[in-house]
Amino acid sequence: MIEVANLTKRYAGHTAVTDVSFTVGRGEIVGLLGPNGAGKSTIIRILSCFMPATSGTARVAGFDVFPQADEVRRRLGYLPENNPLHKEMRVCEYLKFRARLKGLSRGRSRERADVVMRQCALADVSHRIIGQLSKGYQQRVGLADALVHEPELVILDEPTLGLDPNQIRAVRQLIKDLGRTHTVLLSSHILPE
Repeated sequence: MIEVANLTKRYAGHTAVTDVSFTVGRGEIVGLLGPNGAGKSTIIRILSCFMPATSGTARVAGFDVFPQADEVRRRLGYLPENNPLHKEMRVCEYLKFRARLKGLSRGRSRERADVVMRQCALADVSHRIIGQLSKGYQQRVGLADALVHEPELVILDEPTLGLDPNQIRAVRQLIKDLGRTHTVLLSSHILPE
């Protein structure tokens, strides 16, 4: 599902990632572990087509993340570290809106929003304003957004950051459940994660 070879990313005067290579098979749950500043988020941003590498190659589902970015994005669900939600929208409206942006038809968007709300335990808050939800629920909304278009690969950047112990357990269980049907790549600076 993921093939990374000799990946390097340099910024002006700073090298974030040097000569990284790894593979992730279909159906695996894999973690990128390391301290803050180790390059985990940089690798994730490259894999999710948000930033080009300086050198090396990265492929998702057989597609190169640079020249074939549209194909990669169709197969990828991404939850960034800072979950950028439209906090003035209701959960169900937001998920249908995001599904439409990801190319689903109106009817399919409604269906998938319902499915991911059940999958992420959001049905009870589906008509609530996102900004009025707890951080744990907002994280679930972000995860539902990442899943709404049925991606093959789900990338989660620090998915439990800032959550309380109960919320962390709930997110961990969601990730385990995802592993049954998706490939999951997550990052964390916390070794027990």
